[in-house]
Amino acid sequence: MTPVLLGDTLLTLELIAEVARGDRAALPGPDADRAMARSRAVVDRIVAGGDASPAVYGVNTGFGALAEVRISADEVTELQRNLVRSHCAGVGAPLPRDATRAMMLLRAQVLATGRSGARPEVCARLCELLAAGVHPVVPCRGSVGASGDLAPLAHLALGLMGEGECEYRGVTMPAAEALAKAGIAPLVLEAKEGLTLLNGTQHMTAVGGLAVLDAITTCRVADLAGAMSLEALKGTIVAFDARVVGARNHPGQQAVAAYLRALLAGSAIAASHKDCGKVQDPYSLRCMPQVHGASRDVLDYARGVLEREANSSTDNPLVFVDENGDGEMISGGNFHGQPVAIALDAAAIAVAELANISERRVEQLVNPHLSSGLPPFLAPHSGLNSGFMIAQVTAAALVSENKVLAHPASVDSIPSSAGREDHVSMGATAALKLATIHDHVRTVLAIELLCAAQGIDLRRPLTTTAPLEAVHAVIRKVVPPMMKDRPLAPDINAVRALIDDGSLVAAAAAAGAIA
Repeated sequence: MTPVLLGDTLLTLELIAEVARGDRAALPGPDADRAMARSRAVVDRIVAGGDASPAVYGVNTGFGALAEVRISADEVTELQRNLVRSHCAGVGAPLPRDATRAMMLLRAQVLATGRSGARPEVCARLCELLAAGVHPVVPCRGSVGASGDLAPLAHLALGLMGEGECEYRGVTMPAAEALAKAGIAPLVLEAKEGLTLLNGTQHMTAVGGLAVLDAITTCRVADLAGAMSLEALKGTIVAFDARVVGARNHPGQQAVAAYLRALLAGSAIAASHKDCGKVQDPYSLRCMPQVHGASRDVLDYARGVLEREANSSTDNPLVFVDENGDGEMISGGNFHGQPVAIALDAAAIAVAELANISERRVEQLVNPHLSSGLPPFLAPHSGLNSGFMIAQVTAAALVSENKVLAHPASVDSIPSSAGREDHVSMGATAALKLATIHDHVRTVLAIELLCAAQGIDLRRPLTTTAPLEAVHAVIRKVVPPMMKDRPLAPDINAVRALIDDGSLVAAAAAAGAIA
């Protein structure tokens, strides 16, 4: 793949994932290089003016509550090093490799907008580390999302400086050693560049953006699981009629109904109970377009917010240069994570609902009072065998944990920096919660798919539709039917792996069902 030209290309979540997970290269674009050089000249003039220059936040002053402390011209580089070192106070497990790479890319894109005042070399160095596979170790916690994700971004900057730790070719080692092995010199920060690397929302945008992108795919998995459950439960497709869903103009609802119709057309199971007299299915089946569709719509909103954020200037102060090369540095608040935090909280609620309704379908499948003739807990010899009894309990446990985690982080705030940063976004917390919720949701869907596949087996010799038979076949390649009790954890993990690698959605598409 050709490199992504930063500053000249608008990043999408897909492009971010290609760099974060597919090792696609990124480089500053020609327009970005020119813009960065012009804005850097403004910073250099302020530094060259020494004490005669006006006070500019973070260039010749301290930071946060120390913004009124003037820094002499011969101390500005030490100021930047001290800033990075002092802000490396993150805690918790390191971010996954893909999230760290996304952070690096997003930070480079901010610099490439040409409003940060960093030398072009800083953006280029981030791209160089990405290409070489040198990834600073970034603890996942420590940001309140106020002046951006200060602590996580400080750890990122520390690795650029050759300090702290980096992961290189799967091994964590001192950053100086990793850079030396990759043939890259440590970055020596100049005026404003420490601040430039720290101010911004790249931690929350990286973690949240990858989670939202994955969740958009998970919506299709939820539709697949729901369609298989409907077949196993001898449900009806009638409620998904285009006229019904078209009478309520929500795009997600209509998209889900169209996909369900494609998945469920031509079912022998459905034909077998066409005249059964059953009028309506439970909401967990009948209202899949409404519930799954609402989640899709919210995730589309979150995608828009995150992609706008990925291409924004979130530094402080920002540098604005006119056509004559004259520039002005203006302090503002673009680093505040509130837009991202609210979007990620909404996404967390939307994703959690996919598991809420999925667990109710699992209950329909395992409960003999609800399952239209299936044996208790889907066990051919129930009593002697417990079947999927505890699989439903596991799903319920994850769903209940998600309900706790789905409480919005963005409604909270806690003052920091001696009250200067008196309202914060908690966007990093929102991102981490979303990632955890989404992980749980995929596991709940794996449990539903296991139960639904078992239910379809128990309806034999009747068959379901071509797309759902294809999905069923992929599942049965890794998990046999459960004719007598066995440990279920390996089965759940095996189906979860099929969700993660895209096999199930691909199988349905190959059989003619396109989401």
